[in-house]
Amino acid sequence: MSEIEIRNLTKRFEVKGNTVTALDNVSLSIEKGDIYGIIGMSGAGKSTLVRSINYLERPTDGQIIIDGTDLASLSEKELRKKRSGIGMIFQGFNLLEQRNVIDNVCFPLEIAGVKRKDARVRAKELLRTVGLEEKEKVYPSQLSGGQKQRVAIARALATNPGILLCDEATSALDPQTTESILSLLKEINERFNITIVVITHQMSVVTRICNNVAIIDNGVLVEEGDVAAVFANPQSDAAKELIFEKKQVYSPVETLDGERKIRITFNENSAYEPVIANLILKHGAPVNILKADTRNVGGRARGEMILGLPEGSRLQEAMIESLKASGLTVSDVDGGNV
Repeated sequence: MSEIEIRNLTKRFEVKGNTVTALDNVSLSIEKGDIYGIIGMSGAGKSTLVRSINYLERPTDGQIIIDGTDLASLSEKELRKKRSGIGMIFQGFNLLEQRNVIDNVCFPLEIAGVKRKDARVRAKELLRTVGLEEKEKVYPSQLSGGQKQRVAIARALATNPGILLCDEATSALDPQTTESILSLLKEINERFNITIVVITHQMSVVTRICNNVAIIDNGVLVEEGDVAAVFANPQSDAAKELIFEKKQVYSPVETLDGERKIRITFNENSAYEPVIANLILKHGAPVNILKADTRNVGGRARGEMILGLPEGSRLQEAMIESLKASGLTVSDVDGGNV
């Protein structure tokens, strides 16, 4: 049985006399110990989905089942107890400004009725985990964004949750800090076997730490699966736009110079395999990279390039055959496999 089962989840809101459907019949299964990404554009419904997982938003229809328990069947007291096993971190950190770092981490333990001495021992342990043991007496206003998020992570782990929900947890951070926070989350997942659900609009976050991904578009689940598989062969328009930045990549291609333009899609290639360099060396002719959108996903290159081939139909066909032999899908920019 999956740790998190989302079955036929629908959430509607009444806004100024109109009914807005934020989620429409969404079903997902998330296994214990997974790092699961839920991605979509702004307004897609992903934050409503993550808030439904711990019943901060109660579904209009459908079920949220955690460890075999339907949350709708619980009393308010039972639900509060169940929520103690579900930590949550936010884009805005949500720290208590009037409390120092260690008191922020202790806060959920106080609510749970843990003795102050025991709470502080637990908080100190968690601050070591997130690398902030020397900041325990500092106040949030004195911390950087990355340090604030580390405090928020420590606080979310205070009650020993089995699930950690991350709602756009890195969106307010710079790239270097984002990388350090993602590394910390991956370490926490591996060390404590905590199931992590990552809500984001950043595909780079998904490819960095997630094993599986669901793509939400206008409240509808349009695609899901293994991250590498979705990257290799996206089916939905929403997935293609998120992965390839479709609008920026495709439209200007026809205006580029060059006799023949081809699109290559990476499927099985190692991210460290110099495909284009090998092509040039083999055929002794230059190749122009007109567009490129590739990423390292689990050690494999995923994405696509648009190449301008040198003149000569025989040379062009030989190059295309070499690319196919390297495990690439090749098509003309105007459409159709070659």
